[in-house]
Amino acid sequence: MAAAPAAAFDQVVKDYPLGWFRRKRIRALDQVSLRVEHGEVLGLIGPNRAGKTTLIKLLLSLSRPTSGRIERLGQPAADRRTLARVGYVHENHAFPRYLSAEALLHYYGALTLVPHEVLRHRVPELLERVALRDRAHEPIAGFSKGMIQRLGLAQALINDPDLLVLDEPSEGLDLLGKELVIETVRARRRAGKTVVLVSHVLADVESLCDRVAVLQAGRVQYHGSVDELKRSGRPGRSAETLEKALVRLYQPA
Repeated sequence: MAAAPAAAFDQVVKDYPLGWFRRKRIRALDQVSLRVEHGEVLGLIGPNRAGKTTLIKLLLSLSRPTSGRIERLGQPAADRRTLARVGYVHENHAFPRYLSAEALLHYYGALTLVPHEVLRHRVPELLERVALRDRAHEPIAGFSKGMIQRLGLAQALINDPDLLVLDEPSEGLDLLGKELVIETVRARRRAGKTVVLVSHVLADVESLCDRVAVLQAGRVQYHGSVDELKRSGRPGRSAETLEKALVRLYQPA
């Protein structure tokens, strides 16, 4: 029997009600079927309002599908126990600003069931990795956006997750911060972990991702390797750039 994927979406539909009486609906996802295999880095890309954020919310049990089935780490997404094995980097963090960086990591470590004796060693190691060891005891309220983004990466790794979801992780980071994100993705792959990368930085998608899923208007327009995508519209000719391939794919039929 084949191993269950790290994440799976089967004919998933998500409608949002609109209007005063909530009678109208807007369809954010339309019959989405998608698998994320264990140990792969999947790039999730698409234009604005394509449905990427909705898909991530469903994967993380922050929202429920209108219909269809979602599995996370071999269990229905409604089973929140698997969330302790997931790490998530949001593009806009909303951490309690009165906490210190060290206290925040201990807090999230406890939420994800990491033993205290493990946290004693892992917290300083992660703060060192994201270049915040010297600011460990300062309130987050005094941190810059880039510092908060790096702290968010440490928070997502505190439980050594089997599935790491990165939503625009390079937003607000300087060059060294962006290199930290790239090395983190590569390290997770080497460790046999799964990464879902949501990004508009096509160079990162092309260099880091084993496969990509392209969403547009709530539907999966493409799911496969970057090389296949770049050649898909040019049979018998040399491959086009990823940017040109996406522009072609985004064009209305």
